[in-house]
Amino acid sequence: MLVPRVIPVLLLRGRGLVKGVRFKKHVYVGDPMNAVRIFDDKEVDELLILDITATAEGRTPPLDLIERVADQCLMPFGVGGGVTRVSEARDILSAGAEKICLNTAALEQPDIVSRLADAFGRQSVVVCLDVKKSWTGRREVVSRCAGRKLSGDVAQAARDMAARGAGELIVQSVDRDGTMEGYDIELTRAVSRAVDVPVIALGGAGSNEDLRRVLTEGEAAAAAAGSLFVFHGPRRAVLITYPDKAELEAIRGTTTHRNQQYEWDCAT
Repeated sequence: MLVPRVIPVLLLRGRGLVKGVRFKKHVYVGDPMNAVRIFDDKEVDELLILDITATAEGRTPPLDLIERVADQCLMPFGVGGGVTRVSEARDILSAGAEKICLNTAALEQPDIVSRLADAFGRQSVVVCLDVKKSWTGRREVVSRCAGRKLSGDVAQAARDMAARGAGELIVQSVDRDGTMEGYDIELTRAVSRAVDVPVIALGGAGSNEDLRRVLTEGEAAAAAAGSLFVFHGPRRAVLITYPDKAELEAIRGTTTHRNQQYEWDCAT
């Protein structure tokens, strides 16, 4: 049985790393390779690199950067941003990434999920569901940096992506993004119970306790975070961090998930 993972998320804009709040007000936080080297030294479980302007600019993440990341680190990593074709995904995987993360393309052209799963195996396909509350408080799946509403039934959207071949789902709360106020536990738990694939929680982590809670109370297979691992202190000074082994043991506890066995089956 796989243990719960703790995954740093790096947001790429151009050649630099950025971080924002609720998908807005992004600020520069450093060179991506510097962060990758530090995370590699800290032996993180996994890394996720998302190019947040690739879709809007009609391109995919820079392959030379992906190759440099693959040469630098031993940890598995996934890459997302702008992928709309099998050939583009093949280039990214050939450059050294283990997984392709889809967002807008999967939601607006869902057949791409099936095509990638058929071509590379569903263990290589991750779909990110960005979820935002409407003015009535209802959670809705959105795309294009939360600029377009797609579905008001988050659980059904998750089931559809899993049925099409997604090997993992990221559930990201737009409302919690960058706030460091804690995950949307209710959202994560609802999606985790709706599907039989691993669910990665993202958006809102501000402490190790938040990571622990989303793995236990939220029933997530993995806890992902951005600000928690790049900012330090009330002034949000840039400092790359990651829990040490003792902290990870406390975060993970004895949590196990029925959908983690599914991930193992896909990978073997």
